[in-house]
Amino acid sequence: MAKIQTRYVCQSCGRAAPRPMGRCPQCGAWNSMVEEIVSPPPSAAHTPARAQAGLSGASRPRKLDEIEGESEARLAVPIGEFARVLGGGIVPGSIVLVGGDPGIGKSTLMLQIALEMASARKVLYVSGEESERQVKMRATRLLQGGALPAGLYLVTETNLETILEHTRALQPELLVVDSIQTVYIPEMDSSAGSVSQVRECSSRLRDLAKASAISVFVIGHVTKEGVIAGPRVLEHIVDTVLYLEGDRFQAYRLLRSVKNRFGATSEVGVFEMREQGMAEVTNPSEAFLAERMINVAGSAIAVTMEGTRPLLVEVQGLTSPTSLGNPRRTPNGIDINRLLLITAVLTRRLGLHLAEQDVFVNVIGGMRITEPAADLAVAAAIASSMKDAPVKADSVLIGEVGLSGELRMVGQMSARLREAAKLGFKQAVVPRRLHRGGEPWPDGLQIIEARSLREALSMALLVEGRA
Repeated sequence: MAKIQTRYVCQSCGRAAPRPMGRCPQCGAWNSMVEEIVSPPPSAAHTPARAQAGLSGASRPRKLDEIEGESEARLAVPIGEFARVLGGGIVPGSIVLVGGDPGIGKSTLMLQIALEMASARKVLYVSGEESERQVKMRATRLLQGGALPAGLYLVTETNLETILEHTRALQPELLVVDSIQTVYIPEMDSSAGSVSQVRECSSRLRDLAKASAISVFVIGHVTKEGVIAGPRVLEHIVDTVLYLEGDRFQAYRLLRSVKNRFGATSEVGVFEMREQGMAEVTNPSEAFLAERMINVAGSAIAVTMEGTRPLLVEVQGLTSPTSLGNPRRTPNGIDINRLLLITAVLTRRLGLHLAEQDVFVNVIGGMRITEPAADLAVAAAIASSMKDAPVKADSVLIGEVGLSGELRMVGQMSARLREAAKLGFKQAVVPRRLHRGGEPWPDGLQIIEARSLREALSMALLVEGRA
């Protein structure tokens, strides 16, 4: 087998070198030399005239209205939450990257998908980290003693060429590779998991998926910074990128779509980690609020949008007199800069003496809120703890807080309010609408419109004589 010709290129300045170097001799950057494959140019004597002219004969421009655009039938996924994140099912010939922290449940979830799909289709599961015996033990546990499906094939292999040979011989409809960091191409000098190996292996798996209409799932590790290990170009190679999120000490897991060429991005599926594997949570809002204490100071309900799904989550706030010169601001589930902004507004515009208080904010259930629609709920939880006055138990709070203490409208308000009404809430504090057109408010929910944060808190907090 011919050796693949490679070179090493600095990712900072682009300098090329024939051998690896710890430090780039041109720009001085450390550990920036990455191996790349060099394709030797074809000899002009052996190149046809059409190829020399840049024409392969395999493609031609076509009018857009002449191209068939019917949507291809998706492969049905028995697990509804997983199908929701993918956009309704698995697209034949697509390649999906599943990432997450170590031990979060990536392999468990993908083995469950393989077991469910193998009852009606042929599935090949490639394990590069566990032995065949370990994978079977896990599959037996997930099935709780049930019969293993006849359509699931398992192989322990890390050589990509061998994996491709097995795939061509078996012709499965679904291929799962666990994980992409363990797969390597033997002709390349670099070790498995390096930037060049991960990039080249992913490219070849993509070519396999597009050429044979086999749906490919690859599992990727996540670095300490929370991104999938390997180059960012890896996310551009695949069609869909899914992240499995959650606290390892919490039962709930969120499968989030951050890229999807066949569906909505930022879609979320909710699962609960149990002894028998991942169990889908069809009503996550109810699950997140199940252990909520009523009429307790420092608790507020926010309605956040995860893709097209509204979720109700409990936001808890706690203020405590500080013994330090600089009071602490400790968020769990929201951005620290957002917490600093809200505490500054509460101090400056509402006169709360938070400069002498440590402030803690926690989002229950391991959720992480990134949109500003939860600002009002966070501010209410902090003010509720500071005043020792609970928020009305049947109220939800939705709105963005501005630096002047004003409330600003957020998107998809009607969908948020319908979800709150469905779960039995009777009152919603929202920003005042400046334009009365648009979709009407849902029935069965008292809508309190407030122009400022002070006005909203006076309506939401149970304070004698009002706040």
